[in-house]
Amino acid sequence: MRILLIEDQKKMAAFLEKGLQEAGYETETARDGAAGLDLALTKSFDLLLVDVMLPKKDGWTVVEEARAGGVVAPILFLTARDGVPERVKGLELGGDDYLVKPFAFAELLARVRSLLRRPTAAVEHLRLADLELDLRHNTAARAGSPLNLTGKEFLLLSHLIRATGETVSREEIAGHVWGIDFRTSTNVLDVMVRRLRAKVDDPYPKKLIHTVRGAGYVAKAN
Repeated sequence: MRILLIEDQKKMAAFLEKGLQEAGYETETARDGAAGLDLALTKSFDLLLVDVMLPKKDGWTVVEEARAGGVVAPILFLTARDGVPERVKGLELGGDDYLVKPFAFAELLARVRSLLRRPTAAVEHLRLADLELDLRHNTAARAGSPLNLTGKEFLLLSHLIRATGETVSREEIAGHVWGIDFRTSTNVLDVMVRRLRAKVDDPYPKKLIHTVRGAGYVAKAN
């Protein structure tokens, strides 16, 4: 996976480059908006990390022009601005997520993994054991029997199945299913997982959704 980092702060760029490379990603860095936009339009990347406050072209302009130029890769904004209007603006211009500085690298990595797991047009079905998800029609079935899932239950289940074998944190699930402002201190997530298990696992001897105590949840067949 190749990530384009557009960040003008030297120390921040070096910190992110090192962390992402240690996590197994290839990175390329631009130190201003104009150079970043040029790279985005001329090379292929799986994800863009874009700071908002950039020289030559700000992050808003970079993303707007990148989308207009045909860039379809997911985009994560990095910024010190925490106001709701700024978040809304970033999403409306074509951003997929928004992370406020300062942040823990673990959170950034969770957001990156979440964005890279999002379905593409080429992926229409997911399967784990006898569970099958139709991403085109948002339907699921287990052992050939349809599962009556709500929209958010399907979103949660597809996110877990896409990450089969890998623990997905509560924070990542919350951001993916409810949005960036969801408070993980509430029990809404726990209630939804219980309801999802009642539909997906309870009628069957083999359980597919597992709790990783203190870390999150994992989908696996054994």
